[in-house]
Amino acid sequence: MEDVLEGFLTLDNLDVSGKTVLFRADINSVIIDGKVQMKERIVENAKTIRELSENKAKVVILAHQGRAGGKEFLPLEQHAQLLSKFVDLTYIDEIIGSTAREAIKKLAPSAVLLLENVRMLAEETLDKTPEEHSRSFFVQRLASLADIYINDAFSVAHRAHASIVGFPTVLDAGVGRLMESELIALERAVHQIERPCVYLLGGVKPEEVFDIIDFVLDSGNVDYILTTGSVGNLFMCANGMIPMKVAKHCLENVSRAKSIQEKAGNKIKYPYDLAIDVAGKREEITVDQVKMNQQLYDIGRETIEKYSEIIKNARTVIMKGPAGFYEKEGFAVGTRELFKAILASDAFSILGGGHTSAAISDLGINTAKMNHIHVSLAGGAFLRYLVGKPLPGVEVLKVKKKVKK
Repeated sequence: MEDVLEGFLTLDNLDVSGKTVLFRADINSVIIDGKVQMKERIVENAKTIRELSENKAKVVILAHQGRAGGKEFLPLEQHAQLLSKFVDLTYIDEIIGSTAREAIKKLAPSAVLLLENVRMLAEETLDKTPEEHSRSFFVQRLASLADIYINDAFSVAHRAHASIVGFPTVLDAGVGRLMESELIALERAVHQIERPCVYLLGGVKPEEVFDIIDFVLDSGNVDYILTTGSVGNLFMCANGMIPMKVAKHCLENVSRAKSIQEKAGNKIKYPYDLAIDVAGKREEITVDQVKMNQQLYDIGRETIEKYSEIIKNARTVIMKGPAGFYEKEGFAVGTRELFKAILASDAFSILGGGHTSAAISDLGINTAKMNHIHVSLAGGAFLRYLVGKPLPGVEVLKVKKKVKK
């Protein structure tokens, strides 16, 4: 499966001892009441940072939090405190200022430095080519102080930002351990598929799911598509199975669901029963009992059993999106039980998308010792890979001649 890494440099074939390494991490985290939460991204990125440090690299971390102007757009001081639980580091609230540059110059082997949120620089998110980004003030200021660039931020590899595509254009560049694991798992799940292959698709973003379904149907590499959540509701509505007044802006989704259904035939499965809220309690009903525009919060037990049986006999499972409104008390049943079915299966499984990884964490699902399961920490990059689109941050890491700094 490691063939996917051909053409890339990894930590196994880069000599980092005594070298200054610009390390692009993704420690972008959930913020609750202004407080950064300890989540998997911080834990997993820390592993590669620690490995670099143990191999005597001088590590300079580039990372972001939120989007400029957004409520989660914060400095990285709290991230530094959380990362320091795993590796000794120094935090500097600058990116390309004199204090930051002097600190980089004075780094000793094994030392780790975290710079400020790169999205505080307007140059970071400008719409430019890798070559144009490589000539930016940001990239030129830091690249001249570094020897190697490592990207472990697969979750932002779909963005052609300066810190993602600019540095690899002028420095020897490689992939970190987290990026490695993501690429190997996705290649196996998408392009080296063992059959039967099952896609379990839910969540609240039907447009993304439709793109995935179209791609896998055209590839011919899927046996079953199990729908849940808003996606399942749309397909049931399109097939006249549940009554739903469709808003004008949703008509296109219903129309697309109908055309996909015609192409997919019986490969697509829909819920057999659903869960609703009656006086604050979970109650399950059959599909033909659904009333006009009734709020549907989860799949029911019969659906769980039938979907679980299909998962049990699968060789590959790709899951995106929870089965329902798992955050609401009493309605996490479907999501939790489908996770359990995947854990109990022998199928190689990849679970991805922001809401999926959040559900795994929130529901306390332990995949740590499950070698047949990969949890992707990416959202947009995961989805782009699933539909066969190139990722700018991955493409630029392929070994090629560098331009002059």
